[in-house]
Amino acid sequence: MIRGSIVALVTPFNASGAVDYDALKRLVDFHVNEGTHAIVAVGTTGESATLSHSEDSDVIRATVEYVAGRIPVIAGAGSNSTAEACQLTEAATKAGADAILSVAPYYNKPPQSGLLAHFKAVASSTDLPIILYNVPGRTVTDIADDTTLELAQVANIAGIKDATGNLERAKYVLKNRPEGFAVYSGDDPTAMELCLLGGDGDISVTANVAPRLMSQMVEHAMAGNRAEAEALNNQLLGLHSKLFVEPNPIPSKWALSEMGMMRADCRLPLVPLTDEGKAAVREACEQAGISL
Repeated sequence: MIRGSIVALVTPFNASGAVDYDALKRLVDFHVNEGTHAIVAVGTTGESATLSHSEDSDVIRATVEYVAGRIPVIAGAGSNSTAEACQLTEAATKAGADAILSVAPYYNKPPQSGLLAHFKAVASSTDLPIILYNVPGRTVTDIADDTTLELAQVANIAGIKDATGNLERAKYVLKNRPEGFAVYSGDDPTAMELCLLGGDGDISVTANVAPRLMSQMVEHAMAGNRAEAEALNNQLLGLHSKLFVEPNPIPSKWALSEMGMMRADCRLPLVPLTDEGKAAVREACEQAGISL
């Protein structure tokens, strides 16, 4: 089971708008050196919505190459088309990913029976572990808790990223999950509490900017060390909120550019961070002890 602070990694672009593989390598080395436990490539924060299918595979393959077995690589490979989700999953498998992050189908608004059929089809397209991704704030579709638990009986459906921020729902799944089924937070502000409840880590936006603090906080929370986890989380509270002051990953990319890691560019329809957003992110970084 993959456990710990798992960064939902940004995808860096160069001045021409192409993927910047030199910057991607810097980011991978940064995370490995700072204690991040695993990387999600081409997830939501990686702007998967504006990457072509060939870019998806190339970024996953490059991330796997740069990581060189030091930590696991989880590939974002979801779609609102089941056939396309299976194709992306197969491509990510060939690219060398260690696991698949599969988002709930968006826009179509399938019923729970449709979600069951969708994820079972995705699981059958690979031997890799599948992590379900429930983020109704983006997809509109909500994977019901009992649907999650039914899917947890499928051999290679290995966990869920719960981005609802609803700890009561997390408690229910944690209480009733089968052995070996992982529950990850996908909501940085509530990640510490979910880990203290017995969760297996956090698939994190904040970790892009503060990987060491996030890895230490999550380790303490998973170990049940509330006081130590809270002390670290208090440093991170500003980042948990201000990295969403404008749509993710705009603020994270700006902070990383100020840290000298990469350019701040996103692909349209995402646009540069406003001056007000820059001031808010800078203040949050200072609170966390991060120099920009």
